[in-house]
Amino acid sequence: MKKTPSILKSKVLIIKIGSSLLIKSNKFDKTWLQGLVKEISFLRSKEIKIIVVTSGAVPLGRNYLKVDTNKKLKINEKQACAACGQSILMNFFIRAFEVERMKIGQILLTFSETEERRKNLNARETINTLLESGVIPIINENDSVATEELKFGDNDRLAARVGQIADADTLVLLSDIDGLYDENPTFSKKAKLINVVKKIDKKILAMGSSKTNVYGSGGMKTKIEAAEIAMSYGCNTLICNGNREKPIRSILKNKKYYGTWFIAKENQESRYKRWIAGSINVSGKLIVDDGALRALTRGSSLLPSGVIKITGKFIRGDVVQVLTVKNIIIGKGIVAYDHLESKLIKGKKTSEIFDILGYTGRDELIHRDNFIVT
Repeated sequence: MKKTPSILKSKVLIIKIGSSLLIKSNKFDKTWLQGLVKEISFLRSKEIKIIVVTSGAVPLGRNYLKVDTNKKLKINEKQACAACGQSILMNFFIRAFEVERMKIGQILLTFSETEERRKNLNARETINTLLESGVIPIINENDSVATEELKFGDNDRLAARVGQIADADTLVLLSDIDGLYDENPTFSKKAKLINVVKKIDKKILAMGSSKTNVYGSGGMKTKIEAAEIAMSYGCNTLICNGNREKPIRSILKNKKYYGTWFIAKENQESRYKRWIAGSINVSGKLIVDDGALRALTRGSSLLPSGVIKITGKFIRGDVVQVLTVKNIIIGKGIVAYDHLESKLIKGKKTSEIFDILGYTGRDELIHRDNFIVT
């Protein structure tokens, strides 16, 4: 068994709850939630700050509005279900946490709160204020206003981005499966549980099955994607079975079962650069030459002269991906020009920018302070 991190050494811990754990046989499982609250109480006694990211609003709204669980919802129907279900969900949470004499606060986030820097900072302030006040933030995606084009669609990746906002060092994804298997355990008796992942490559990504149910919107694929986001800013991720009795403490005591740990490298980058690294919404791609590759890996800025090709549509201030001519990702950065301007000045010297654009902007397409090697 490879060495795994200790949950008890966490300073800020994100716990993500899947719908399949909360909703069983078309009913809300109050007993399960109360058990989890006791786990959270135990972790808080160890002076660990806890943030909960939960699903469940849409299925609760379905039940409340008596919508057929087999019906595929239109966006407006899903929004209506979320609007009704969110208040019901929070009512269950308030009652469960009151038993353990803990206070909670609701935060509903949309995609823009995590991807736009100003809104990201506002969300950080709210979360930190709640934590400092001894209140546990209960976070969900604001499905009642989110659109399909600008939404996470699953709370795994939302939880990972919340972790970045809150400077979390551990993310726990509670699911209805023990962790990541090398094969789908539903169909293969030879499937083996992978306990530790240190790097997410094509082989690991291929192991993510599309196993879903009527209530869940994710699957193993989105959990791996969430772990990849968390690892980018130095946060360890654990995927484990939330249906086990005392799911958190079972990880601490059980010598045979550990779930699957995704181990992050120690990250000394600034919060700003970690935000860039974890950005989900990449608006475009810049293909650079070998000279620019060497400059970027040495910590220099990206000049227009080193850019060979540009794809995508973006505006100044958007996050873009930088790749080699062999399509290998170098990193991510905040671009100083929009896509039309960038295409005009790519491959050109800095001294030529004024003659081409008619004004003098930044010398760099991406300044070194706005770039992170991933």
